[in-house]
Amino acid sequence: MYDGLKGFTDFYPAEMAPRREVIDTIEETARRYGFRETATPALEPAEMWTDKSGEDIVDELYDFEDRGGRHVTLTPELTPTVARMVVARQQALSKPLKWFSTRPFWRYEQVQQGRYRELYQTNADIFGSSDPDADAEILAFAADSLTALGLDGSEFEFRVSHRDILGELLRSFDADVDVPAAVRAVDKRAKVDETEYVDLLVEAGLSADQAREFDDVLLAGDRDRSALTDFADSEALAAAVENLEAVLAAAEDFGVREYCDVSLTTARGLDYYTGVVFECFDASGEVSRSIFGGGRYDHLIEAFGGQPTPAVGVGIGVMNSTLPLLLQVHDAWPGEGITSDYYVLQVGDTRPVAARIARELRERGHVVETDVSGRSFGAQMDYADSIDAETVVIVGERDLEDDEITVKDMASGDQTNVPVEAFPGDRERPTDDEFAQ
Repeated sequence: MYDGLKGFTDFYPAEMAPRREVIDTIEETARRYGFRETATPALEPAEMWTDKSGEDIVDELYDFEDRGGRHVTLTPELTPTVARMVVARQQALSKPLKWFSTRPFWRYEQVQQGRYRELYQTNADIFGSSDPDADAEILAFAADSLTALGLDGSEFEFRVSHRDILGELLRSFDADVDVPAAVRAVDKRAKVDETEYVDLLVEAGLSADQAREFDDVLLAGDRDRSALTDFADSEALAAAVENLEAVLAAAEDFGVREYCDVSLTTARGLDYYTGVVFECFDASGEVSRSIFGGGRYDHLIEAFGGQPTPAVGVGIGVMNSTLPLLLQVHDAWPGEGITSDYYVLQVGDTRPVAARIARELRERGHVVETDVSGRSFGAQMDYADSIDAETVVIVGERDLEDDEITVKDMASGDQTNVPVEAFPGDRERPTDDEFAQ
């Protein structure tokens, strides 16, 4: 007997059904926005991460040397992969590009609630537009995905920030600040106590007093952006503030401003983010960790050897993530279980007729099961009940002698004999009520 690996999850059919519904809903939302589906490999050169984040990142990867002597890794996220894809065909691709995909990722990290070593995300990215409308459309797609899943605006919130605002504020201090390290410290603000947070900023180059002053300015800027430009006279800072306001204005026109709260202590930990970033949270606070996040990464394509190409995207965890927790907290999680529209039950030597009926029902798009094990009448009825079949079509030798079959509504228990040649006939959804008329 073998046990599964820690951080990896098996999903049986009844457990997978609601997850498939969540994935389908989010993907259908992406398609309505004009995102086109891509597929990407599970393995990539590990250098795609170590070159940008240092060798320490390997502690978080499932990396190894393959038989060709290459240092490879199971992909921990999608953004570097799609950046590589854009670079490979940059001249031939018409922009803006709008891509999405749903696939697994692997991260060797501490397993906890809502965080596993294998997770599934639906990613949506826009390449080739620096316009605030692109940022707003990503926010709108994310919000529409959640509302399509049954949530409303009182149950989730987007905490919106701007990486360039953080960077320019840090550069305004009379100190030799490691800006990426300081931004990573901001990203940990909600996860550590105040003393540790200040210590992290001090390690990045600020004094303790400057660290507290910096934090105070961020909190003031949440309420009033003029507090930012009053603190530091910088054209770059003013431009970043203006960009943030432009994105929020576009979000208003896109109908999603109500979900957005400015939160400048929301930083996103990855160094490649540049402009607007955001994270989704449970508005009730019952799910304490971020549900998902995204943002702008305007320099990554160039860093991968391509032409300068602005980009913005979001990654929504759909399995082994905190999104199922959010949906469960707010009673929006799809019901678990297996359902079928029809079960075609065979009694005696009736396979040709039963197979014809099953085939015609499937051609109409219905979910149809039939016996493949030679089971008894009772065993087939028990199975039909176990898969929550809505209707059972009984194809029995005695009924066929009279050129009939029996159609049974499993909810009411009502059943009707109908002519075999008339079933399923021209009706879109044949039921016993229709045949009884």
